[in-house]
Amino acid sequence: MAKVKKINHVAIVVENIDHALTFWKEQLGLELDHIEEVPSQASKVAFLPVGEGEVELVQPTDPESGMAKYLEKRGEGMHHICLEVDDIEEMLAILNEKGVRLINQEPIDLPGRRMAFIHPKAANGVLVELYEITA
Repeated sequence: MAKVKKINHVAIVVENIDHALTFWKEQLGLELDHIEEVPSQASKVAFLPVGEGEVELVQPTDPESGMAKYLEKRGEGMHHICLEVDDIEEMLAILNEKGVRLINQEPIDLPGRRMAFIHPKAANGVLVELYEITA
């Protein structure tokens, strides 16, 4: 049976990654691993490792994207928590069987990983991302 392995990352939506990095790098002392454009999510993401997980700073790149609308409505702050699972397809099937409201019925393939989102209404107002590492 599919299971949750760990917290993979916490994503924080920001207006400007370079400005946000000042706090995370200079004040907290975290090191930037890399910044990546994620066209499928209309965003730019900065990856800051912390222990076995990461803090991800996410900047929308399209003003019409869901992330941009979220930022406009709620401002900067925590966007979602990501749980790493060992089998995302099986996990989605289990959640579906239990009647859990999902945003993605099928995983989205990205380089080195597969992902899907659980609707915040199913998780006490928290957007939950599921990740399966494939690389």
